[in-house]
Amino acid sequence: MRMRNHIALLCTTLSLGLTFNTFGPGALAQDGAALQLDPILINGENDNGKAAYKTSRTATATRTQTPVKDIPQAVTTVAPQVIKDKAANNLDDALSDVSGITQGNTIAGANDAIIRRGFGESRDGSILTDGLNTALPRSFNATTDYVDVLKGPASTLYGVLDPGGMINVVTKKPQDSFAAEAWTKFSAYGAGQYSKKAGFDITGPITDTDLSYRLIVEGEDGDYWRNFGKNRNWLVAPSLSWEGEDTKIGISYTHQHYLNPYDRGTVYDTANRQFLDISRRQRLDEDWSEVDGDSDLFKLSLDRELGDDWNLALNYGWGKDSFSADQTRATAYNATTGVLTRRSDVRGYYDTTVHSLRADLTGSEELFGFNNEFLFGAAVRDERISRAALQQCNAGNRFNVNQPVYDAISPCIYNAAASTREYQRMRTQSLYAQDRIHLSDDWIAVAGLRLEHYDVVAGSGSTVNSDTDGLALIPNAGLVWSLSPEASLYANVARTFRPNSSINSAYGSLDPEKGISYEIGSKVDFNSWLSGTLAVYYAEKKNVAYSETVNGTTVYRTAGLVRSKGIELDLAGQLTDDVQLVASYGLTDAEVMDDPDYAGNSLANVASNTAALRLAYDYGAVFGGRGSLRFGGALRAVGQRAGDAANSFYLPGYGVVDLFATYRIERDHPVEIQLNLNNIFDKTYYTSSIGNSAYGVAVGQPFNASLTVRVAF
Repeated sequence: MRMRNHIALLCTTLSLGLTFNTFGPGALAQDGAALQLDPILINGENDNGKAAYKTSRTATATRTQTPVKDIPQAVTTVAPQVIKDKAANNLDDALSDVSGITQGNTIAGANDAIIRRGFGESRDGSILTDGLNTALPRSFNATTDYVDVLKGPASTLYGVLDPGGMINVVTKKPQDSFAAEAWTKFSAYGAGQYSKKAGFDITGPITDTDLSYRLIVEGEDGDYWRNFGKNRNWLVAPSLSWEGEDTKIGISYTHQHYLNPYDRGTVYDTANRQFLDISRRQRLDEDWSEVDGDSDLFKLSLDRELGDDWNLALNYGWGKDSFSADQTRATAYNATTGVLTRRSDVRGYYDTTVHSLRADLTGSEELFGFNNEFLFGAAVRDERISRAALQQCNAGNRFNVNQPVYDAISPCIYNAAASTREYQRMRTQSLYAQDRIHLSDDWIAVAGLRLEHYDVVAGSGSTVNSDTDGLALIPNAGLVWSLSPEASLYANVARTFRPNSSINSAYGSLDPEKGISYEIGSKVDFNSWLSGTLAVYYAEKKNVAYSETVNGTTVYRTAGLVRSKGIELDLAGQLTDDVQLVASYGLTDAEVMDDPDYAGNSLANVASNTAALRLAYDYGAVFGGRGSLRFGGALRAVGQRAGDAANSFYLPGYGVVDLFATYRIERDHPVEIQLNLNNIFDKTYYTSSIGNSAYGVAVGQPFNASLTVRVAF
């Protein structure tokens, strides 16, 4: 009867029209703002003591602890149990069940590149760690607890962003009770290729003090899934927290070393309008094509209760990423002979450093007869890129894709004396305020405003290609109507901005990109059972830079306009006491509206349709009660996507089925054995393209399996 009432209320909400929103294990710490986050356990459970796909804590886009249904914006949380059941290796895995998400150009697999509602690219500043901008090329790792996706504009609270929204990777924090876990993971890709990981996570209090600690360590060494290449990565992440009567202080440091293939994928044959008829495992480059680097992230937070419901939070983050990369780049393909023309490239160094500092004052007051939840803040961000210009050699190398012969091309030798330094520095300083006004028991209005000063300088050698600064005023507004304790309707409108800059092209001082988004929706949250979002949105951004030739000279202007509109549905929670569900569907219509060459074209790598369904079943005791079994599976589907801006080719749609099973042995030190079978029907699919040519299409993994063993202490 209880579930039937829930379903009836859900259907009523949908029929009223618009959106219902999601779920999250905790408050979203946004762009460095400190929040009163509830403790995060290593394994989340629902009210029945079972593994949870939906947690009971509220997610927030307001930097205050707020009920889900009272937030006028779509937020989707990938809960810790979902990440665990997937045995996720990266952010793409973690977000595969979220509506409207596709993969962009990952720069040969070296970077996260998440497209949200049609907007996004690698290193676009949209992926945060604990609410802070970082220099991390890959933000998902062994420290990740859960992931929040804030849909739509967030520039009022975050600053420089696209209208598609942002992603916040929330890390595991020190706990005041002892817990420890060790694990090993063995992955097999077929053809004698395998990879292994091992690590541990230990947390607890320091005796006779108010301090708690956490230490996470993980290492990986193994084969790349294609016909050659190695992954050698390791991470160490200590953290410490201190909690007094009204003050919390946290400090953490993460170091990662990575050595991975720099793989541009396969080629689309534009003459025959098909992908190369070769094995998915066959690489078109050389074994020396790899990226070798180190990432560091230091975070410091202070949260102080000031009394009378007011709180002060200070957050600082410093991050650095440094790498060098060699690659074999395809430049042409002859469909008649099967010969791929290649060259060697080397990037001698690429250093990115990010400082992020925020101060947030939150509190509530009665004003003019209404309860107001205030947020006042200030933020500073300094991001610097310093890199060696790409050096090229061995142009014209011929490689027959049908009869591959490797080692016929050598890597470039980086010449530091002849290297040109390329650079970019972006500095922003901002003040912002937001008020959530409780107009009545059923109506809440939200209004915010950010004043941001930006200064961007970029160039190559002694040439300055971009030099722009200015002020941006970024408002947002929202309204929530509570239909019942479990459901609400909402609407919002918000603006975004992004400075235009280029390291290699003479942009000069172009106006920044400016975006606006409108969204309406409704939300449901049935306590420990089910929560969800159905959102309808329209977003656009203008002043998109483009080039044209005038009297033989290339000049850059800002007259472009792109827009995205669509519908998104996300659900997560319990179908029964023993069955968990995640389901999503996204319809995205993203189009170039104003451009000299591409007006009317679809945006590269943006799928018109995405869908996912994940089910998990807690079977319970087996083998006489000595252990328990949990199993499930998922279908993830992505529709057709344009392969480049010219829409000269398309990546076909695909659907992939994954399965998993976990057996837990109850003992003094419980042991979990988890088997994941991915792409069980061995589907051939393509995850993304380079975005501007047919010579760099990423290939999805074929059928593969992983076995993970965890021991708790």
